[in-house]
Amino acid sequence: MLIESRSPDTPSTPGVALRPWCAGDLDELVRAYRDPVLRRWTRAPVTTAAEARRWLDGALRDWADGRRYTFAVLEEQTDGPRLVGNVVLKGVTPQRPAPEVGYWTASWARGRGVAPRAVTALSRWAFDRFPEVTRLDLLHQVDNVASCRVAQKSGFVFQEILPARPPFPLDGHRHALHAG
Repeated sequence: MLIESRSPDTPSTPGVALRPWCAGDLDELVRAYRDPVLRRWTRAPVTTAAEARRWLDGALRDWADGRRYTFAVLEEQTDGPRLVGNVVLKGVTPQRPAPEVGYWTASWARGRGVAPRAVTALSRWAFDRFPEVTRLDLLHQVDNVASCRVAQKSGFVFQEILPARPPFPLDGHRHALHAG
């Protein structure tokens, strides 16, 4: 199944395309996770091909059960599309008041607005795909200043400080984006 969502190109930045992860992404996934900054903010390490296969298999299972939708973020380059990040919609269940948006950006793509473009594309897709969803949340630890900027640039508004919860040792921020 191919589901694609695009952010528009601008004169200074190419758009990003979102698609489900696939087995062919294994090497790029391991390469992205070599970055200590990425590993600091993520829960599941992906340092070997075996861990990457488990991660990719989990992403496929999550699509199948309909609770979590993980997308590879691609940016068009002169030599073709390049993996630049990941976005995920978590907790799409009737029991949860608002699904959560998560993301990461590969080290080679940081500082170019990839994350806000990908989060914006994912948010549009989520509201279109799930009309019953009226709010999305974006959570991050208080010391993750870059994530706070991504939330703001993506239209998410700061709502509250959340108490620390494992595996993250510090309090967090909750930002929200409402449909419409």
